[in-house]
Amino acid sequence: MADTAQPVFIGSEIYRGSSYGAWHPLRVPRVSTVMDLSRALGWLPASHYITSPRAKLSALSVWHDPAYIAALQQAELAGQVSDAIRERHNIGTHANPIFAEVFRRPATSAGGALLAGELLARPGVVYAPAGGTHHGMPDHANGFCYFNDPVLAILSLRRQGLRRIAYVDIDAHHCDGVDHAFRADPDVLLVSTHEENRWPRTGALEDAGAGNVFNLPLPKGLNDSDMALILERLILPVVDQFRPDAIVLQCGADAVAEDPQSRLTLSNNALWSVVAALQALTDRFLVLGGGGYNPWSVGRAWTGVWATLNGHDIPDRLPPAAEDVLRALVWHGNRRGRTPPEHWFTTLRDAPRHGTVDDRVRARVDVLTARLVAMV
Repeated sequence: MADTAQPVFIGSEIYRGSSYGAWHPLRVPRVSTVMDLSRALGWLPASHYITSPRAKLSALSVWHDPAYIAALQQAELAGQVSDAIRERHNIGTHANPIFAEVFRRPATSAGGALLAGELLARPGVVYAPAGGTHHGMPDHANGFCYFNDPVLAILSLRRQGLRRIAYVDIDAHHCDGVDHAFRADPDVLLVSTHEENRWPRTGALEDAGAGNVFNLPLPKGLNDSDMALILERLILPVVDQFRPDAIVLQCGADAVAEDPQSRLTLSNNALWSVVAALQALTDRFLVLGGGGYNPWSVGRAWTGVWATLNGHDIPDRLPPAAEDVLRALVWHGNRRGRTPPEHWFTTLRDAPRHGTVDDRVRARVDVLTARLVAMV
């Protein structure tokens, strides 16, 4: 169902200088790169851009424990936490460190997700690449995620009177926080593709929740042909049969070949194909970011998501201003960052990574599609 409203990009300057720390996988710039590339390409005029608000405490507490919210605020003020707070809320750890914006940054991502739900009271398309923190739990941080903005976005959509929500997650890691929130809710469809035996090691093929959970663990080496089969035989039929009032896509970029946090080998074309196919199924579409730990591959992939949502042609060679954005990136502490290939500077589109469809992928898709007839 095509919509005539222009897509909206929700961003913020808070992400430009904010980092989890020099040693953390999220030390790299991501959202600011997407904003800069999109503007350099002429794809992000002011009329399409909204600065994300910071979520109010009352809005966060619709799912998150007020004591946890207060602990994050205090951690930001003090720059540290007690052993008791670390134990109770899992902040100040190696994965979930205390940094200068440890409350304001996730509260801003959450504010963007909440705003997106409000905007989609009317038909439209919203892109919030800072979102996608799908591991966050009600009372503790989890997997680099402090607040769970996909959960907050779905609850925001519900407040607009949209009852049935399809949530599709193509991040390399399973969406354990979103699963925790909605696995027993018959009006939320959860479809997750994620690498098998990868943290958090949830999302088993057999785990169907209350019946509307479709988990597809994937073997390492997943290629574009595998993903095309998954899209056509699982994701699209499941979402279409569910007949959602809105679709939320978590479009983590850590399933692409150059990402250091997975062993999947997609090109960014595979991500864009999922975006385009789901956009065609709904008149209310929210696309979030998620994982992605190579600054070049995530910046290129997510800028291509914005191009896909707007129907822009992706140039074979980037104009000089966009190339300058990519050449200015650095990735300290990673061997790939020391010798980046030239195409990371000059293109958005990866070379396709097609191949033989893995028999394990085909068999697991068959298991899940057999459950379609029983879906609520």
